[in-house]
This record gives sequence, C-alpha cells and structure tokens, in this order.
Amino acid sequence: MVFAAFALICLPLIHLQAQEPASGDEVVKVSTDLLVFPIRIRDKRGQSPNILTERDLLLKDNDHVTSGLYLYPGADRVALVFALDQSGSLREIVSQQREAALALFGRFGERSQVAVIRFAEKPSLVAPFGRDTSAARDAFNFPVRINQRTAIFDAATAAVNAFDALPRVRSERRIVVLISDGLDNASTMKAGPIIQAAFQKQISFYVIHLPLFEPRDGRLAVRSPAKGFRELAEKTGGKYFLVGNASLALAPQANQTSTDLTPIFQAIEEDLRSQYLLGFYAGDASRDGRNHRFTVSLPAGMEYQLGGYGYSRTHEFFVKMPRDLKEPPK
Repeated sequence: MVFAAFALICLPLIHLQAQEPASGDEVVKVSTDLLVFPIRIRDKRGQSPNILTERDLLLKDNDHVTSGLYLYPGADRVALVFALDQSGSLREIVSQQREAALALFGRFGERSQVAVIRFAEKPSLVAPFGRDTSAARDAFNFPVRINQRTAIFDAATAAVNAFDALPRVRSERRIVVLISDGLDNASTMKAGPIIQAAFQKQISFYVIHLPLFEPRDGRLAVRSPAKGFRELAEKTGGKYFLVGNASLALAPQANQTSTDLTPIFQAIEEDLRSQYLLGFYAGDASRDGRNHRFTVSLPAGMEYQLGGYGYSRTHEFFVKMPRDLKEPPK
C-alpha cells in the first residue's frame, strides 16, 4: 500500500492589480487572485524529474474553488536581498565574498534586482533594489561595529518588508540570503511572525551560518544560534548552510577570513533552478467567506515539498476568500 501524507496549508492570497508593465516586466495585467509559492519535486531516487507542466498535476477540487493551475519551472528572474551581519568578527569574510555573492545574482538574467541590508543593533537598507550592481558591491564594504549588539530577526523583518516596494511579477523568485554568526541579543521581533510573513509573500530565506565556537564538555563546539535562526530557512522554502566546524577552527592553518563561500552560492543557484512555482487561480466559488479544501497530486513515482512541510505525492490545501459584497437590488 502506498501511503500519501497530507499537509494542511493555509495559502496566502496575492491580489494582483492591473498595472502597466515597466521595461518589459512580466506584470500580470488583469485583476485576479493568484496563490503561488515555490516547491521542490523529486522522483523515488531523489532526483529532479524532467520538466513538468500543468497537465501533469492531478487536482481534486470538489467545491470548484480554483479556476486554473500555474506551474513554472526554474528561476530565470529573482529579486534578491543580501542581509549582512556587521559584527566585527564577520567583517573581513563578508567583504571578501562580495564578488562570489554578486556572481550569484548575475546569473539570473538582466531583469533581476538586488538589494543589500546591513545590520548590527538595527537594520539599514544601504542599497535599495536595482539592476546595477555598483551600489550593492559598495555595500559589501563596511566599517567594523565594535561592542554593539545584534538584531538578526529585526533585519530579517526589514528584508521581508523591502519587497513591498516592488511590483508583483508572477514568475519572479523572491529570496533573502542572510549571512550571520547566528547570535541575536537585540531583536524586538521573533522568528515565528517573520516566517509567517515570508511564507505569505512567497519569500524564501537562504541562511549562511558563519559560526562562533565555544568550549563544551572539554571540546570546542559550534555556539548555538538564536532560536528560530535556522528555521528562517527551513520553514520558508530555502536552505540552511553551516560553514566550517570545530576541527577546522582548531587547525593551525585555519583562517576564517579565507573562507570561500562560492560553493554555497552555487548550491543556492542550483536549488533555485531545480524548483517550480506552483500556483492556483481562485475561482468565483471561493469568494463566499468559507474554508474550502482541495488537493494537488503529482504522477505516480513523484513527490513534492513546500515550505517546511515534508515530501509527499499529495498535499491538501485550503483557501478562504472574503465574501463578495454585491450591490443590493433597488
């Protein structure tokens, strides 16, 4: 017997207003309600399958609340925020990764945009979204912040909010690459609401953890990051990367400032290109103020993952749309 797990997801609604396209941007021109988010697909061997289309999806929608499906492979366009920890211990390594980081952005097409946030006690958007990398390149060079506290989750909030300035583009992937030592002692925000907001806005975090080490039980061990730091990635559809280990830290030739993050940036690119964007168009029947459930399955032998939920051939969703307010008869 094949067992299919069902994950109950409350899908966010994106209301895409009619607007004129700018500079050839693929902006949705009709007013509609589109539910869309990234997924990973694999076969029984754990490999990415050949390109799938909407015709490969199996929809069970007894209430007829969806009017169409959307499945877009890969990521040929991104809006990317680098969120950089300004702790003194990280300044050199972050600065040295500038070219490798911007190379990641450069491989996603001329319509992509990049922004940079730096943070210590407070986050600062030092390079707003743009297609020219000059401002972003300069933002990777910054003075050491000594004896200041660190607010990782406040910076993550700022990164999520930064996307509000952009028009919604259906095929665009929105990601945050957060580089930090994981220690937070100043945030006013908690991880939970940030994760929820990121999921609703279809923003994925890729967390690069440059750890500090501490003695523990007679050995050198990675200092535990703040609660929720790793979950920023794992529960928003991104990935978490731990750089180095205690053995390397103890090696005579170890030098944190010589750490090369190029393989991690390459892994982020490969992960983005292997994903799909899965979307649903909400039909008129969904606009009655009630919860409606439907399921989406892949062909036999395939399964998919979304957000922080596990892989399964079938996932169950529910949607709740506001009731249409019609003009009363005269």
